[in-house]
Amino acid sequence: MASVSDSAACGAFLSGGTDSSTIAGLLGTSKGAAARTYSIGFAAAGYDEMEYARITARHFGTDHHEYYVTPDDVVAAVPLIAAAYDQPFGNASAIPTYYCARLARADGVTRMLGGDGGDELFGGNTRYAKQYQLALYERIPPGLRRLLEPAVLGIPGIASLPVLRKLHSYVSQARQPMPARYETYNLLSRLGPENVFDREFLAGVDRGEPLALLDQAYTATDARSLINRLVALDLKFTLADNDLPKVTRTCDIAGVDVAFPLLHEAVVDLSTKLPASFKVRGGQLRYFFKEALRDFLPEATIAKKKHGFGLPAGLWLRDHPPLRDLGGDALASLRKRHIFRNDLLDDLMSTRLSEHAQYYGTLTWVLMMLEMWFRAHRVSVP
Repeated sequence: MASVSDSAACGAFLSGGTDSSTIAGLLGTSKGAAARTYSIGFAAAGYDEMEYARITARHFGTDHHEYYVTPDDVVAAVPLIAAAYDQPFGNASAIPTYYCARLARADGVTRMLGGDGGDELFGGNTRYAKQYQLALYERIPPGLRRLLEPAVLGIPGIASLPVLRKLHSYVSQARQPMPARYETYNLLSRLGPENVFDREFLAGVDRGEPLALLDQAYTATDARSLINRLVALDLKFTLADNDLPKVTRTCDIAGVDVAFPLLHEAVVDLSTKLPASFKVRGGQLRYFFKEALRDFLPEATIAKKKHGFGLPAGLWLRDHPPLRDLGGDALASLRKRHIFRNDLLDDLMSTRLSEHAQYYGTLTWVLMMLEMWFRAHRVSVP
């Protein structure tokens, strides 16, 4: 930490979670003065986590700065973010990350510290607990499973019965081998590729390659436990291919450098030496990390559920006319590229967002950003 905290122009992202709060506290400790912290909020129910950031800021006495991202901010930033990447990038939280970095730069900060990596190294992702629970199914004797599965999965209409719906969902997921089971909640998998992509486009791609890449990473690690194998997957796909490019590129646009203390070699080495049960203990995430920092972090931070700078993309695509127009125009242009089914593109804006903005908002956002990337990089329509 000393090498990045000596400068007075160093600040920290602060979402209010355990990772960013830890970085904020250590930054102030190492400097011997109030750390400068920066947080993003949203005027949208269920998305604003600013109060947790304020709890940390008060606890450590940081020099705290806040900004509330608006739908109009999103409209303004979408073309900028789309153009900044050398390949299509659909993580909507790049928008608030950019505005947070810009807020810091306007305050004179030249280097930001991010808490990325903590969830992967210390077992903080909720899907780890979910996969732990699903893996318990493998302890049922194979013979009993062969009797159970036809009864639970084979009876017509059983999934519509409230009492049995959860059992049906559990068995249908748990019976799948890893790492395919990790993709159970992938919207593309749930909708089915044939219901998303244009038929001719789909015929020209290897539909098995995404799962093959997951399988390659999953089997390449010498980790013995399920949790550590999942960590290996996330270090490659979630962190290296998604979260780090999100933060580094948006900070670059904003004009600040960024460092990730939790990815220091010594911290990574510590993570590799921890037993899997110290990362996820039953359904408890980040067991070791939270216990080790219980006297350092606020109790509310220890108890807080994971969130971060999640943008209410679906809600604003549905409810904010300028953003809805931007998305509708992008999807209309995407039709001409013959990559996705026209009925899907039409339904997303006309009905799907109204039915479930959060669920279909992610897909709508990704497709909008894909078209915006095509435009920014002058990729012509075939």
